[in-house]
Order: sequence, then C-alpha cells, then structure tokens
Amino acid sequence: MIRTLPKSRTYDRFFKFYVILYFTFLFAPLLVTCVLAFNDSQFPSLPWKGFTVQWFTANLPERVGIFHDQINLDSIWVSFRVAFFVTILSLAIGTCAAFLFEQEDFRFKSLLYFLMLAPLVIPGVILGISILLLSNTLGIYFETHWNLDFELLRPGFWLVVLGQFSFIATLVTLVVSARLRKFDRTLEEAALNLGANRLEVIWHITLKFLRPAIIGAGAVAFLMSFENFNTTLFLVGHEATLPINLYLQVRDGSTPVINAISFLLIVGTSLIALANLYFSKKSE
Repeated sequence: MIRTLPKSRTYDRFFKFYVILYFTFLFAPLLVTCVLAFNDSQFPSLPWKGFTVQWFTANLPERVGIFHDQINLDSIWVSFRVAFFVTILSLAIGTCAAFLFEQEDFRFKSLLYFLMLAPLVIPGVILGISILLLSNTLGIYFETHWNLDFELLRPGFWLVVLGQFSFIATLVTLVVSARLRKFDRTLEEAALNLGANRLEVIWHITLKFLRPAIIGAGAVAFLMSFENFNTTLFLVGHEATLPINLYLQVRDGSTPVINAISFLLIVGTSLIALANLYFSKKSE
C-alpha cells in the first residue's frame, strides 16, 4: 500500500478497530491470568471471589503460596540454570559462527549455512526425539562395548542444555550476523595500522560494536530456553523444568498458584525486555 495516498474515513476506522482487536487478543489472556493470581478461590479460574495475596505468601495446609511451594521453586531454579548455560554456550558459539559466515566465500559455506538453519525448520518435537534416540544409542554402545557410562548421554540436565543449545545458537548467530553486516571494516584496518594486534581489535572494536546485538541475543536466548517445552519434554530427567512442571499441574489439576507463577514470569520477562531495551539504546 502506498502510504502517501489519501485514506478514507472508513479505512481509518477499520485500521483502528484492527489495532484494538489485535492488542486485545494479544494481552487479554495475560491480563486475566495476572488478575486471577490474586483471586481468593481454590480454582485457577473465574468467578472472582475476592482479593488475596495468599497464593504468593501462604503456608497453610489447605493453601500453599508460590514462595513456599518447594516443587515449583525447584523447577524454577532448574529452568534458570538451564537457561543460564544455554545462553552462555549459545552466545559463545553463535558469535563465533557469525564471524565465520561473514568471512569471504569459503568452501561449503552455503551448505554449512543451510545446516545451521536446519534446527529452526525441524519441529521441536522431532528435534527432541532425535536427540534422545541419538544419546540413547551412543550410551548403549559405550556401555556395551567399553563398559563406560556417560551421564551426559542420559536424559537429564545436561542433555536438556545440549538439546536447547542445538537450535537457540542458530538464533544468536542470525542476530549477531545482522549486526555484523553493518560493521565498517575500515575501523579494524585503522586499528591494525596504529599497532593493535588482531585480538585487541576484536575485543575493543568489533565486539564493542556488536555489544547491543550480543545483549539482545542473550536476552532472547535466555527467555527461549526458560520457556521451552517441546524439545525439553523428551530430554528431561528427574529434574523437571518449569514448563514441564506447569504442564503436569495443569493436566492433573492445580490451584491458582499456577496463576501466581505466571504473574511472576510475566513481570520478570517484562523487566528483562525493558532492561535489554535500555542497555541496547545505551550501547548505541
């Protein structure tokens, strides 16, 4: 559509209606969840029976708040640990991959780039099943032939980390590569001419230029890892992550503590997004 063309009053009305409808559809479920986190009811749904903060703070036989719910607190801690290691690995490997693919043409570059994008195309369920079958096959082989037992190859914490890392690193690579394409290579040449070595140029000039993209990619990687369900479901062991634990609670029936958890996650992710926006602008 040509923006300079005059718009009719009917168009303006439909456009405003569309915007309102879109954001209502987007945020209404979140708003309802946040409100029900303070509902004085034994069920995580309407009707409204009064305001309470007990689903956050209570420690009673008939009502346990999230701050005293050890199972949910443990799952939050597991998700945080998984997201931390996935973020660190994804930033390290993804940034290096971005440097690799921004080099001049080299042999098999297009093939490697296609393979890097493959985990984003493959459904998370298929990716999780594939990683589980591969790890089980390798684990049985090493145990049968060499009598070796690798914890990394069993469903558990580190297999979840590797499973999430397999596709989140690709997103980091794409984000950092987009920023790296805007980089002025003459800045590196000037620094080299002034006596800096290659490592100093990368550390003080290139990575400093990439800092907003790295911070943004790190925030996205952390949030994607924290909320991942499809891939994690097939790789998790006895330490359940928060999405897996919430799924089990919803399936078997839960109290409004699940709304309290959702409220804290919404507030937390919003703060991370605002902090990411602030530091990105500051870096710019």
